[in-house]
Amino acid sequence: MTTYIITGLRTPTGRYGGALAHIRPDDLVAEVIRGVINETHIDPHTVDEVLIGNANGAGEDNRNVARMAWLAAGLPDTVPAMTVNRLCASGMSAITTGTALIESGQAHLVVAGGVESMSRAPWVMEKPKKAFSRPGEIADTSIGWRFTNPKFLARDKMTYEMPETAEEVARVCNISREESDLFAYDSHMKAAAATDAGHFTREIHSIAIDSDETIRRTTTIEKLETLRPVVAGGSVVTAGNASSLNDGASVVLLASEEAVQRYGLTPRARIVGSATAGLAPEIMGLGPVPATRNLLERIGGSIDQFDAVELNEAFAAQSLACIKEMGVDPQVVNQWGGAIALGHPLGSSGCRIVITLLNRLEKNQGTRGLATMCIGIGQGQSLAIETV
Repeated sequence: MTTYIITGLRTPTGRYGGALAHIRPDDLVAEVIRGVINETHIDPHTVDEVLIGNANGAGEDNRNVARMAWLAAGLPDTVPAMTVNRLCASGMSAITTGTALIESGQAHLVVAGGVESMSRAPWVMEKPKKAFSRPGEIADTSIGWRFTNPKFLARDKMTYEMPETAEEVARVCNISREESDLFAYDSHMKAAAATDAGHFTREIHSIAIDSDETIRRTTTIEKLETLRPVVAGGSVVTAGNASSLNDGASVVLLASEEAVQRYGLTPRARIVGSATAGLAPEIMGLGPVPATRNLLERIGGSIDQFDAVELNEAFAAQSLACIKEMGVDPQVVNQWGGAIALGHPLGSSGCRIVITLLNRLEKNQGTRGLATMCIGIGQGQSLAIETV
């Protein structure tokens, strides 16, 4: 069975505390779901499943944000929904889970996507171990480890924070600060140029703003060079060559061949295949390398078959390392900028890069594309699509 992408929409990416910070995550993705339903003119009663990726789940996105978003959008109670969590790849895993449902004959129409409001991520506190004792650990849930299992603390480097993992990848793969700053600068310049050219118009569903808040148009190499490393003893990773904390949501409509014919839908692409991989948590940034290797073993061919590649830019250092280790032509990677400029709202990013990939392929008359990303705690996921 074939799974088709009918359309995909996303919010503009909001800065931390920015234009989208006043919107609850369930309401944020509800708006995009409604946008996809309206664009495709499908009867929402015909949707078999709603799958929304979300990495946090500690605040307003608790209790199955997928289900809450569908209901918040005013859509039928009879449609089931499930939240998917694979941290940074949650949105991509929502798509691959939907694909599996369709290809196994369990569904014909699936709404899949992701959401994250890092601005609204709450502080959480351990319950006291006994009455009248002092509170335990208090943690910000925006990103990173919290309430860490003591077993993990005994393993060297396992509980590195994300910037520390990027420093480790830079060390292992010999990536310099100079390369990283240039990569970050290019990401912002490409994103600004793509925005000005209207390349994102088809994918953006305007909510509060109509373009990404995250692009730094006035940045320069000289400004980036002045920033201090964020890791004690580090030399490569800075706030300027890393993705930021962001808010955003993205959604695609997936359909089987039967649904395409029954409802008169026009597919834009088909899912060729996907794969995941695990690796040491301290080098999680290299996750796209084994994930893409696994994907190519599954679908056949080489990395050169892809006309466009969307690599989620968690950090410039890990992005450069992945490009190097994968042997991919840098010219086909993130031609419209990446997460350093466009933002990384965790649960949404995996779906967002698939949507941007599809639009890049159509704009440049390409055929086959790759979306790939690293995942905290040591995983990677890759997805291949083909225009139709």
